[in-house]
Amino acid sequence: MEIRPLAHKGDFSERTARGRTAVLFFKPAHQASECARKNLAQTEGEGEVLGVDVSAVRDIHPLVGVTSVPTLVILEDGKVKNIVKGCQSPAYYKKIISGEGASVRRADGKPQKRVTVYTTPTCPYCNKLKQYLNKHGIRYTDINVAADQRAAQEMVRKSGQRGVPQTDINGQIVIGFDVPKISRLLDIPTE
Repeated sequence: MEIRPLAHKGDFSERTARGRTAVLFFKPAHQASECARKNLAQTEGEGEVLGVDVSAVRDIHPLVGVTSVPTLVILEDGKVKNIVKGCQSPAYYKKIISGEGASVRRADGKPQKRVTVYTTPTCPYCNKLKQYLNKHGIRYTDINVAADQRAAQEMVRKSGQRGVPQTDINGQIVIGFDVPKISRLLDIPTE
C-alpha cells in the first residue's frame, strides 16, 4: 500500500471525513516507525494509508489522541474506530485496514475488551502470553517496548513497573503472565 503524506489539520479533516481511512503517525529515523512504514508498504490490498510525520506536522495527532509513534489510526466517517500502536506485521495491518481485525466481539460472540500487551522479543513469558491470547481468540495490540521508548515510558507510567509482559485490559494492568487474573478479566473459561 502506498503511504500518502498529510500536511496539515485541514488536509486531515478533508481526507478522513467520509468512508474508512487509515492514518499512520510516525517519526522519520525512529526504528519502530520505520518498521511500521516498511510493513505497511508491503501490505497487499487496495487503497492507501495517509501518513503524518509528527516531527513536521504537529496539529493532527492531538485530534485523535495519539501520544506515541508509530500509531495506526482507523477512522470511519471522521471518527476513530481503532488504534494500533507499535510495528505490526503486513498481514496484521491488512486485517486492521480491511476491517477484519477491528471487531469488538470475540469468536464466541462475547464482547471483546480492549487489550494491549507490552512485550519484548526476547521475553519467553511475553510469547507465552500472546500464545494464550491467540489460543482463546482474544484480539490485542502488541507493543514492543524494546523498540519504542515512548511506549516503554507509557507502560511504566501506567504500572510503575519496568518488567514485561504487562497487559492492559480496559485500563486494568496485569503484571507478568498471570493466567488466573487474565482469564478472569477476559472471561476466559479455566481449563
